[in-house]
Amino acid sequence: MTNSKTGGLPWLAMLLAVLGALSLSACVTYAPPRPFTTEAETLAAKGEPTRRWQDGDGTHTLEYATQPNGRSCLMVQVDQGGIVLRQWNALSEENLARVQRGMTREEVDRLLGQHRSEQVFKQSGEEVWDWNVRNDGPGVGTLFNVHFIDGKVVRTSQTYLYPREGPYFGPWGYPYPYYRHPFFPPHPFFPYW
Repeated sequence: MTNSKTGGLPWLAMLLAVLGALSLSACVTYAPPRPFTTEAETLAAKGEPTRRWQDGDGTHTLEYATQPNGRSCLMVQVDQGGIVLRQWNALSEENLARVQRGMTREEVDRLLGQHRSEQVFKQSGEEVWDWNVRNDGPGVGTLFNVHFIDGKVVRTSQTYLYPREGPYFGPWGYPYPYYRHPFFPPHPFFPYW
């Protein structure tokens, strides 16, 4: 007669060893995507860029913006011979930190790529551009905002988007314009219901 306690332990240890090996093999086989090496390879994989920027040193940069819904902007710098020198995400935290007070609209546009939207506030005289960025905050989305006065950066900020509670949701959680039927009494919590 075998002891069920000792007979079960080798089986459990073997199962844990197999699961550990599978999880380690998954980590080993994962590799980040290979960077592009030539302009032709980039164009074949990504298609035509959103914009092409001419750099002052004879190189040019391909911009692949994903706004208004995406959260990244791939920039690929290419030399005169068509060789990729470097590529980066223009909406990474490191690149967002490069926005400085006094920069012009053109400098910000070149640094961060195409923006999602812009708003003008007449009382403060501010023009605000925003970009969707990776959401590391409490809301359902995060916007990185750049505030301009007279075409120059005065500050940056972040906006966390929260869903509104209610029966109908539109873009970013805001309710669609839905008006209650005139024969129904107003609902105390939902003004559109």
